Amino acid sequence: MEHEVFVPVPAERLREVLDDPARVARAVPGLQQDAGAEPVAGRLKIRVGSHSVTYRGAVRVSRRDDGTYAVEGEAEESRGSGSVEFTLRIALSGAEGGCTVKYDGTASADGRIKDLPAEAVEGAVTRLLNRFAEHLAAAATGDADDTNDGGAGVRAEEQPAPDSGPTEEPPAPERASAFGSDRPSSSYGRADEDDDDDEDDEEDIAEAAHARRTMIGRSAEEVDHAPPRGRYAPVPAPQTVTPPAPLRWAAPAAALALASAIVAVRVLRRRR
Repeated sequence: MEHEVFVPVPAERLREVLDDPARVARAVPGLQQDAGAEPVAGRLKIRVGSHSVTYRGAVRVSRRDDGTYAVEGEAEESRGSGSVEFTLRIALSGAEGGCTVKYDGTASADGRIKDLPAEAVEGAVTRLLNRFAEHLAAAATGDADDTNDGGAGVRAEEQPAPDSGPTEEPPAPERASAFGSDRPSSSYGRADEDDDDDEDDEEDIAEAAHARRTMIGRSAEEVDHAPPRGRYAPVPAPQTVTPPAPLRWAAPAAALALASAIVAVRVLRRRR
């Protein structure tokens, strides 16, 4: 495959990073270095689509006579029997505002990655190369910034500190006095203080009365003379219902009519 990436960093800065294996290892995205192993060796997880494959291996970077870099590596799956081998050539060419990183190489693999779609694998490798170039540029830019900061610090230390001379403390502000104001001194007497106290007492009494009426809803006199409520309320006496006057004479009249009817029936029977 072939691929190109533009980075806004001069080619000489990138060559300084590629010549240092330790800095190359830090530029490989996602590489977990093994302690005590080669500079560019460890574990690397590659995400292909919705799948991820983790490899453990090593990479060797060497500079050729023509100014290009040869990258050779081999790795094996950490969980499986698959393996991969690749050979990559990196060429740097100057461009306006930076340089162009050109990749071209070949690779052979077996195992899980061989069963994945070729387009997805190519896209994963392309993203890996793009991020690798970005990390190389970041490493080169960071080293340049550190160098500039160090030089500025040395120059700052060489310059003597300016002599500020003896410092004078500002005068303390004068405290305000009652005798220097336009208000006469008699206004600060005890009489005003008593008047203020009386006004405060009246305001407190008014506020207390208002709060009491607000909480209770009635004045103290209404509370004292109001009948008890709730469970302590008195039980009202039963009221007797008196029937109206017409109904009062209806019962005796009916009884008298019934008695007269009975007497009349008996008289008639005796005559027969």
